[in-house]
Amino acid sequence: MAIPKTSRIKPKSRSPIFLLTAAISAIALLYFLSSLISTTGSDALQTPISSNRNSLRRTDSEKFLYWGNRIDCPGKHCESCEGLGHQESSLRCALEEAIFLRRTFVMPSRMCINPIHNNKGILHHSDNVSSEERWAASSCAMDSLYDLDLISNTIPVILDNSKTWFQVMSTSMKLGSRGVALVEGVSRADLKETSQYSKILLINRTANHLSWFMECKDRNNRTAVLLPHSYLPSMAAKKLRDAAEKIMALLGDYDAIHVRRGDILKTRKDRFGVPRTLHPHLDRDTQPRFILCRIVKWVPPGRMLFIASNERTPNFFSPLSVRYKLAYSSNYSRILDPVVENNYQLFMIERLILGGAKTYIKTYKEIDTDRSLTDDPKKNTKIWQEPVYTKQGC
Repeated sequence: MAIPKTSRIKPKSRSPIFLLTAAISAIALLYFLSSLISTTGSDALQTPISSNRNSLRRTDSEKFLYWGNRIDCPGKHCESCEGLGHQESSLRCALEEAIFLRRTFVMPSRMCINPIHNNKGILHHSDNVSSEERWAASSCAMDSLYDLDLISNTIPVILDNSKTWFQVMSTSMKLGSRGVALVEGVSRADLKETSQYSKILLINRTANHLSWFMECKDRNNRTAVLLPHSYLPSMAAKKLRDAAEKIMALLGDYDAIHVRRGDILKTRKDRFGVPRTLHPHLDRDTQPRFILCRIVKWVPPGRMLFIASNERTPNFFSPLSVRYKLAYSSNYSRILDPVVENNYQLFMIERLILGGAKTYIKTYKEIDTDRSLTDDPKKNTKIWQEPVYTKQGC
């Protein structure tokens, strides 16, 4: 039986410029790939590799977990990210899975920053900030926020721009079916209990692009939470911890309040033109008059009171000076200016200072034993109510 001839398609002619461009691109790609694997040879992860993370030794038994290259930043740009608190909740969710699966976590090398959290005016408590004084960057290096060596004492981590990560990707392609598993939608328990996943070098979850936190279905079950809320704040980069310690030494014996206002005092009018808000008492409870009334039972007169707030009105908290000695981050610009590049870093320093106070009063309660300025719930109730501006006895 005759074998039918394969029809040949006459190739289209290519211009010399196109061929030259393709040749240069191919050479550049080969050079890039060879530079990634040349230091370890063809068996990239078969021999131990030195790590910068506390000199840990990586072996062929090490497995990796990847969730994506952005934390809670849907879309093309960073304007849609929710803020550091939300992003940290999602990052804790991912780190907990790495602990549960006993895998090294591949951390994004950069953290998106919403422009509203990237204004130097908050540090200097001024609205008169020129465009030159505003940070234009929409993200910052992850290791400028967190001490990755310190995190690796609990959960081994690498960055997604590190040589180790490129070695992992290179090796995964050589391992075929044992290289990478795409597990979108697979539960954490199934990943651990199903034998087919245990031998896979790289688990690629590619977490929910709207919120990594959505992968943690059981957050209301306290026994399922492996890392406390305080974990990531305590993992601040060394230069941020050093700055906080210097300021705390100057403050001496002090108390502190965190007053969250600006971004959360949102109102909208109903169909009758009446303003409504999701936090009906918050605007009232964070006014100086009502703060004095609330904290008198916890903070004696004459005490040094450190105030961390996103309120931008100059001298807004000055009425508190009738009873307390006041201190703000802006009083320590000599320490902060050489260190702080964005408001994420500033907030991380302020959190350490707040946590070091003799008495720390939060805006909202996070646990029942917390002291707080308001009794409104922190979680969004999605019920729009009329704001309340009076309080009996104040």
